[in-house]
Amino acid sequence: MSEKAGALDTLIERMVADYLAQNGAARILKVALDDTGAGFWPVMDHLTIRTFDIDRRAQEWVDLGYVYSETLNFEDWYAKVYRLQGYPALFIDQAYLDERGRTSLIPAWVEAFGDNTFHHIAVRVEDIEVAIRQLQARGVAFAGTIIGDPGSDLRQIFSVAETKDGKAFSVLELTERHRGYQGFSPPQADVLMKSSAPAG
Repeated sequence: MSEKAGALDTLIERMVADYLAQNGAARILKVALDDTGAGFWPVMDHLTIRTFDIDRRAQEWVDLGYVYSETLNFEDWYAKVYRLQGYPALFIDQAYLDERGRTSLIPAWVEAFGDNTFHHIAVRVEDIEVAIRQLQARGVAFAGTIIGDPGSDLRQIFSVAETKDGKAFSVLELTERHRGYQGFSPPQADVLMKSSAPAG
């Protein structure tokens, strides 16, 4: 194993362990996966970090081999996607720095929790309805409804946000993909973003 790959594995393992320690829904899923011997790592679809400065935050990951793939633009925030074969995609988002970003949820989140933790990890599932039912039976609640029509290339849902210090913190995302689609859908991502907003 190369030195970079070892350092990248260590970074991901540390950040995933931190995420799991603070996200009950993800821990429930991890226990079930561990019981079968599958484990959590192989089902990770993408990792999401919120920040004030995407390029600055991405540099650590780029130095370890991730490569910029695409930019997704939304009403009051944007994201850049980075990829490295054999690893989950990295999705880093921030509010626009101009007036457009004024209504974004991201700055308050980063102010509260920093940008050295995952906002969410998406896990890939074969059948999202079955996964929801199985996790609900274990006490996991989901926010809103599934985003994406049955049979479409990409279907997603967030768990209800875990709270930390009384604020919405992290979520678990379930992702169902078809026909080899590895991308992201800006309309779907925006609806998911809104589903993780604190109530009221």
